[in-house]
Amino acid sequence: MRSYLAFIKATLKLVMRDRLVLFFNYILPLIFFVVFAQSFHAERGGAIHQILTMVLILGVLGSGFFGAGMRAVQERETNILRRFKVAPITPLPILVASLVTGWLSYLPSVLIVLGIAHFYYRMPWPENWLSLLALQSLGLVAFRSVGLIIASVVNSMQESQIVIQLLYLPMLFLSGATFPVDAFPGWLQIVAQYLPTSYLYTGLQGILLQKDTLREHTAPVLALLTTLAVSLFISVKLFRWEKDETVAPSAKLWIGAVLLPFLLLGSYQAYTKENVSKAKAVLREMRRNSAVLIRGPRIFVGDGRVIPAGGVLVQNGKIVEVFDSVPSEKDFRAETLEAQGKTLLPGLIDFHVHLLGPGGVADSDKNFQPEDAVQRALAAYLFCGVTAVRSAGDTPAILSRPQARIARGELLGAELFHSGKMFTVAGGHGTQFFEQLPPGVRQLAERETLFLPANAAQARQQVRENKAAGASATKAVLEAGFAGMLFPRLEVTILRAIAEESRAQGLPLTVHTGDKRDVSDALGVQAASIEHGSARELLPSETLQALAKQRIYYDPTLAVIEALEQLASGKPDLLDSSLVQQVAPEGLIDRTRKALTSPAIEERRQRLLASPTKLKIAMENLRRAWEAGVPLVAGSDAGNLLLVHGPGIHRELQLWVKAGIPATVALQAATLNAARLLGVDHRIGAIRKGNDATMLLVDGNPLEEIAATERISAIFFRGERVTRAGLFKQE
Repeated sequence: MRSYLAFIKATLKLVMRDRLVLFFNYILPLIFFVVFAQSFHAERGGAIHQILTMVLILGVLGSGFFGAGMRAVQERETNILRRFKVAPITPLPILVASLVTGWLSYLPSVLIVLGIAHFYYRMPWPENWLSLLALQSLGLVAFRSVGLIIASVVNSMQESQIVIQLLYLPMLFLSGATFPVDAFPGWLQIVAQYLPTSYLYTGLQGILLQKDTLREHTAPVLALLTTLAVSLFISVKLFRWEKDETVAPSAKLWIGAVLLPFLLLGSYQAYTKENVSKAKAVLREMRRNSAVLIRGPRIFVGDGRVIPAGGVLVQNGKIVEVFDSVPSEKDFRAETLEAQGKTLLPGLIDFHVHLLGPGGVADSDKNFQPEDAVQRALAAYLFCGVTAVRSAGDTPAILSRPQARIARGELLGAELFHSGKMFTVAGGHGTQFFEQLPPGVRQLAERETLFLPANAAQARQQVRENKAAGASATKAVLEAGFAGMLFPRLEVTILRAIAEESRAQGLPLTVHTGDKRDVSDALGVQAASIEHGSARELLPSETLQALAKQRIYYDPTLAVIEALEQLASGKPDLLDSSLVQQVAPEGLIDRTRKALTSPAIEERRQRLLASPTKLKIAMENLRRAWEAGVPLVAGSDAGNLLLVHGPGIHRELQLWVKAGIPATVALQAATLNAARLLGVDHRIGAIRKGNDATMLLVDGNPLEEIAATERISAIFFRGERVTRAGLFKQE
């Protein structure tokens, strides 16, 4: 042990006297850090984490390859190591001293740049700073050990420079430290997973941005430890004291052996793409940390209040401040978005959608990929300024992955909530969509999307299953149809059991209704919301008063009733909307127009023409519900024919205003009220301090002209300004 300590002490003295070491360990990282931080306005947040990580990885690579690798070759070629050969010392203390002194001399520069990032550029101090220092230290000594392997297998300084550059450049440029990973083509993202710096990058960023610990990065940590141990062992075996001692060219293959853990890890990642997903999520988190001042817009708060001209300061994905007057841009270290003449709203929420319904005539069933369809639909909603949706009856198993990917930040799309499988009865409403399927396929489809309880006990068990599957609400169907299109109806005793168990499980119950009897029965079981209400007959005043008293929300879904009337008339004007044409999948609009003349659609048109369902009745029920004080929420029922995913809620709001509902009431129904019913009004649905910075900026004043909600100027999702053009290009 004395020989180790003595050699470490002597080497450390030599290192600290070396001006080149001091320059590359301290001066150069600071220059890089300050130049990039100032160039990219790191004081506004966001970029500071990327710049810090880049500088830390530059330091690791420089210390490992140049500090350890080239220095060891230089000492051998200048016969410094030859002098130690006659001393009573083995190669191991020399190699360990290189690792320890490299770590001791570099660690202070890590603390210096962390301090500058925190105190000057306002980067939050890492919550798990011990994990950060541990990972940085492990990376440093592991890369220095690789540098020592390089020194062992090259025969000259020239060879060392070639080998080092062959490793240094791809590790620097493909890790994500210098260029964002999502800017690479897919195949190059996979290639990058074979490089150890990719894991060092995601590890450092994860600790800085997502409060990770080393536990979340176990595999890379084990790989780095393995690399360190194997490198040290091989370096001892191949150690050469004199420059005249040469090794065969095949010895360079030992470098591949040292990196074998990452070759194995890369092969695993090529299959799972977990680290690529992690890198994308980290980049998204970084973008959300930027500081932006939205200056001068009219602000619809969400609760009905309006600030004529104010401002909103966004940082770290949250609303930091809401100003009642126009703030001075000089008062904040933030990017300024001038928004005079525009209106800032909370992100819209479509409370009733069917994500697996295409909204038109889809391409061949053979080409249908359910998860891709859901992912694209959620992107379309965000494109239209709809930042959250609630699925009202899609297959939970298909929703779970897109929902999780958006929640992690791996993908951009509207936040997804769902009510899981629908409760109905055998042959009841909801089962007719599968009538044309083969018996076996029909049974599978019903099993994946519907609950058909035979009794109250089974219904209660199914509610519990629904919650376990990730549902945040329960949906039950009461509608029995109309003359010429009748369905069996769910028994009220079973509905009551569903309602009671839903309350016990903390799941709000939403009930699909079609007439006043359905609404009355939903009222009797104290449902949380009524979907559709009635478009066949006027609801009694006493029913509306009871809904208001019990604070049961009313969601009229006028847009789908209008769509059905247009389908019946053969005039699909909804497809002419500018937003619809921007977000509809390629070919869907043309296929839908052509299909309207097909025999299958003609048969459906005739049934609709005979239907008592009328938009005028639905609009009147909505107006009377509002006048009675019933709380309102807005959903479009998009996914049904002629209702393409994305723009539906805009049309819904226009129909509300046409029905006589004030624009402020309609907008509150599509923002704060929807958030309350979803149980997330503590973070979305209103523009207030502490909420997520999830907002929609539009040209004009939707309080005077509701169609202005379609004139989108900017969308913010958890603090990130959404690049709308890129939403449909995500992998």
